[in-house]
Amino acid sequence: MAVQDFATYIAGLPRVLAATAVLLRDEEGRVLLVEPNYRDGWALPGGTVESDEGETPRQGARRETLEEIGLDIRPGRLLAVDWVPGNARPPLVAYLYDGGVLPAHRHAAIRLQEEELLSWRFAPRQELTVLLPGALGRRVHAALEVLAAGRGTVELENGEIVG
Repeated sequence: MAVQDFATYIAGLPRVLAATAVLLRDEEGRVLLVEPNYRDGWALPGGTVESDEGETPRQGARRETLEEIGLDIRPGRLLAVDWVPGNARPPLVAYLYDGGVLPAHRHAAIRLQEEELLSWRFAPRQELTVLLPGALGRRVHAALEVLAAGRGTVELENGEIVG
């Protein structure tokens, strides 16, 4: 296959977006959420993987956490991978990493990225499905179950466990 033919072939392949986030908890087990200024609802620290720049999901999680909340958190183990169908966008593969427990003395070090975020808070588990829209809320609950049970990474489709 000629180089130009290969480039045409690649250009015609389906597109998938990749997102990444970290699940940070406080000493009471509440989950750190951030409030974006560009859409309703809450989110986890994270964002789009800059794959065109050679970034991996794990690198993206660390970069996005540093950019969004000012903390350099080395992502722990992969808790969940979620395939989320697209609605007016390509499908999304979301990677969710364990960010660990953030001790109380480090809460004061949180510095929001003001261009994208309005506020942050720790939310108890029972409030997560109300605060986190759709698949994200289900994804976080699945990841918390993985942590509680000491299980391996869970595969999700639209926030629901498969396999």
